[in-house]
Amino acid sequence: MLDRVALQYEVTGSGEPIVFIHGALIADSFHPVLHASRLADRYRCITYHRRGYERSTRATTPTAIEEHSADCAALLQYLDVPRAHVVGHSFGGVIALSLAINTPHIVHTLTLLEPALVLGANGPGYRSAIAANRARFRAGDVDGTVDEFLRARFDSNYREALERVLPGAFAQAIANAATAFEIDMPAAADFEFGEAQARGITQPALLVLGAHSEALWPRFGETHRLLSSWLPNVESYVLPHAAHGLQLQNPADIVTALDAFFRKHPM
Repeated sequence: MLDRVALQYEVTGSGEPIVFIHGALIADSFHPVLHASRLADRYRCITYHRRGYERSTRATTPTAIEEHSADCAALLQYLDVPRAHVVGHSFGGVIALSLAINTPHIVHTLTLLEPALVLGANGPGYRSAIAANRARFRAGDVDGTVDEFLRARFDSNYREALERVLPGAFAQAIANAATAFEIDMPAAADFEFGEAQARGITQPALLVLGAHSEALWPRFGETHRLLSSWLPNVESYVLPHAAHGLQLQNPADIVTALDAFFRKHPM
């Protein structure tokens, strides 16, 4: 229990701590990375369900990104982890950025897997897509909204491959749809982030783009290029055989990239 917010978490392995912050809909999106690799042989891997997901405290009103990053900081303090490698995917990448801005002493390295920032020329279209997803969800088409959301980010034939690597993933996405569309996405749209904020993040940062992501939606490439030019201490990596699903679509190469990055920047 963290200041009246209960977070469901799991810790595996030992060594330098890594905290993984999941994105919208699929709370267990990092499971393929942890359970299909030897990462936990070398690191203390911390995964958790953000508020509103699974058995963590329910979220009934929009929760600011800063509140989400405070949740993560409180969890690390509860686990007696003063500093960690921080890995965030999509919406979780936005939380990771907030963590680096507001509590920089906690963040040793920062890995951003296509953070869901509203930036650049594609920002207005992204805002419109967020509003359209929310409207369709509120109209009662939950399955259709989730499917459309994932098709736009993973590719049109994502379903079978997703279920192979994480059985029950689509059902989990359906169960978490209210949190994703009513809580997470308004927070992402409201988060203010630009070059000035990025310039203040001096930790080593690994910025990951899926090789097929920009073909699905140009905003992924634009965000990657902007962050690559803004972050002072950044390394860029293009993950083969993946779109925005990243660690779900190519967990083996993500593990290799993470391990190499952490070894390059040991604690």
